[in-house]
Amino acid sequence: MSNKIIPWKNGIKDGIPIALGYFAVSFTFGIMAKKAGLTPFQAVFMSAANLTSAGQFGALALIGTSATYLEMALTQLVINLRYCLMSCSLSQKFETTAGWPHRFLVAFGVTDEIFGVSVCKEGKLNPFYNYGLMCVSIPGWMLGTFCGAVSGEILPARIISALSVALYGMFIAVIVPPAKGSKLLTGIIVLSMLLSLLFAQLPILNQISQGFKIIILTVLIAGMAALLFPVKEAAHER
Repeated sequence: MSNKIIPWKNGIKDGIPIALGYFAVSFTFGIMAKKAGLTPFQAVFMSAANLTSAGQFGALALIGTSATYLEMALTQLVINLRYCLMSCSLSQKFETTAGWPHRFLVAFGVTDEIFGVSVCKEGKLNPFYNYGLMCVSIPGWMLGTFCGAVSGEILPARIISALSVALYGMFIAVIVPPAKGSKLLTGIIVLSMLLSLLFAQLPILNQISQGFKIIILTVLIAGMAALLFPVKEAAHER
């Protein structure tokens, strides 16, 4: 029993900072969801079932343009495809006793932050450590969503509009630090902005729906970067 309780408690302890960060970001999502016409229940349900900030914000944009279910499904697949790779990588750290049910449950809760914390743990990984991370991180994400959605009904329109700017601040905070240390990444970000502008302004391209624009640009830019500037493999471990 101790080999389950101790890792679970350690996961909860390490997950508290993640939960606090999630609350701030999901609060903004809750506000945006309310502006998009979702009820607090619908917003919280999306956060519980999806658990991905980029995918959820992208879904709100598609909902606002009355996108089709196919567009939404393909967009979510493209945006969240990285979690498939993270889950595969994380499964290599599990103890051999961890069966498929554990692996599937842990995969559901894989996010950028949870993956980063889990993969940095030394030695083999106990699934109950990830359960501890998920026990505080997911409720933090859901609680922030609920508070944001409810605040959208209570706070004045001017304050809601000001808080909505936090979304753009969040994206800037995500892309600027890594871009400062990589000219290649800076170039890719600038290219992404230029191509997005072209798709929004050119006569034929601007007729493409928002969902397929995201899919096309993501696959095109990521594919070009991977083909022209592949990441060099690290030296083989002994």
